[in-house]
Amino acid sequence: MMTRIAFIGLGNMGGPMAANLARAGYDARGFDPLAAVRDSAEEAGVKVAASAREAMAGADVVITMLPAGAHVLSVWSDLLPHEVSKGRPSQGTDDATEGALFIDCSTIDIDSARRAHDMARVAGARSVDAPVSGGVTGAKAGTLTFMCGGDAAAFAAAKPILEAMGKTVLYCGGPGLGQAAKICNNMMLGVAMIVTSEAFVLAEKLGLSHQALFDVASVSSGQSWSLTSYCPAAGLTPASPANNGYKPGFMAALMLKDLRLAQEAAAGVGASTPLGAMAAQLYALYVASGEGGSDFSGVIEMIRGKLRN
Repeated sequence: MMTRIAFIGLGNMGGPMAANLARAGYDARGFDPLAAVRDSAEEAGVKVAASAREAMAGADVVITMLPAGAHVLSVWSDLLPHEVSKGRPSQGTDDATEGALFIDCSTIDIDSARRAHDMARVAGARSVDAPVSGGVTGAKAGTLTFMCGGDAAAFAAAKPILEAMGKTVLYCGGPGLGQAAKICNNMMLGVAMIVTSEAFVLAEKLGLSHQALFDVASVSSGQSWSLTSYCPAAGLTPASPANNGYKPGFMAALMLKDLRLAQEAAAGVGASTPLGAMAAQLYALYVASGEGGSDFSGVIEMIRGKLRN
């Protein structure tokens, strides 16, 4: 029997992800509150429902891709089976199947992720937090990396579904630890992009060409993904948004969101992250200048002192 998947949140990331599920042969039914987004997903091959509850009718798997923890908790609260007499989940016509698997691919705060897991456990459902890395390009190409938290059995059930949308699916541990991996990774990325940008701006002022710096650093101890895959200076790496006016890619507003989540998590456990804190401040300035919709690598323009209009 074909696995039926309800996909809630069909935006820039969710739409292509749901379309990849449909192409992989899953019965993917999606919903998003925005009509234009629903239309785009339908054109890409996703069966679009009129509501989230309609999308989840009879679903074996429910996937959410939403902006923040509050949205995830609200949607899961509405869609999880509700307890009825004798402690058994209800099985109405608009319910998911008993023991359904709930997967959240959003990037949210760890506390909300763990609360979502608790809600699923009480309702008799399995759950995985599975934030992604790879951006819109990876979502469209089906090459995302998934960082997963939850119990091992739930992860094993989720893995083949996630593999239909991504290239790498990693198990990071218990509930919320997928989110922990995501925010730690993106804190490193944000800091690395800033210092890479600073190095190229310093090179410009010293009269050292972009190519010369790239040739040296890419085979030396300054090497990083921010340099060799996503260089903030144009013309050095083929996939860099710098080659296309810093169109995303991964929007600066989303990098700021992730850096703030990292700072929130650090404060909650008493961890010292001074460079992460500084990166959050610099991206806050960049976003406040009107560049939230630009790629996060465009922060080099702020460091150059010549923000684009």
